[in-house]
Amino acid sequence: MTSQPIRDPIADHLLTPQNSAFLFIDYQPPQFSAVKSMNRDLMMKNAISTIKLVQLFGVPIVYSSVNVQTGLNQPTLPQFAELLQDETPVDRTSVNSWEDVEFVQAVHATGRRKLIICALWTEICMAFTALDALRDGYEVYPVVDAIGGTSHEAHRSGMKRVIQAGAQPITWVSLSSELQRDWARTETIDSVVEIVLNERLIPELDQPEPVAA
Repeated sequence: MTSQPIRDPIADHLLTPQNSAFLFIDYQPPQFSAVKSMNRDLMMKNAISTIKLVQLFGVPIVYSSVNVQTGLNQPTLPQFAELLQDETPVDRTSVNSWEDVEFVQAVHATGRRKLIICALWTEICMAFTALDALRDGYEVYPVVDAIGGTSHEAHRSGMKRVIQAGAQPITWVSLSSELQRDWARTETIDSVVEIVLNERLIPELDQPEPVAA
């Protein structure tokens, strides 16, 4: 029952709190309400759990919205904005976050090469950003059950496009274990159990599976 020595957290080929950054893009009312690829309430819960996990492990966050300052769009949904109140959103006009100078500068400033991405919609704001980041040499990890598209086909096609380009899909639960990695790492284990099991998986055991909205 002796764990191996902790691998280099920077060079590790898996995600670690020291080699990854989190991109959270366009979780605003119009984008969110148009998601048709999965149940929106479930997607919200998954995205909230993802935010809590990256915050727990101190993963740098780049948080973006689109067209709020121009008055053409509404701010980030309050359920997410409250969790991200210590972060300053990068507001932009570009559909593709990677075509916004301040956004790319913020990603570069993290110094991380592995990018965990939550963005709406899958086929547009996630896909375009992921494709450009991959082209620039980043590794990309879309959180597939915390993002959504305007249809099932749109989500599938967006995911297929980025996977073919080299993206590595993950789920919010797999992310929790990849960051934690060893139950002997006691400084975060209680919080991981609370976020993953007590808040989500155990209460949902007896709940019916939600249908797509």
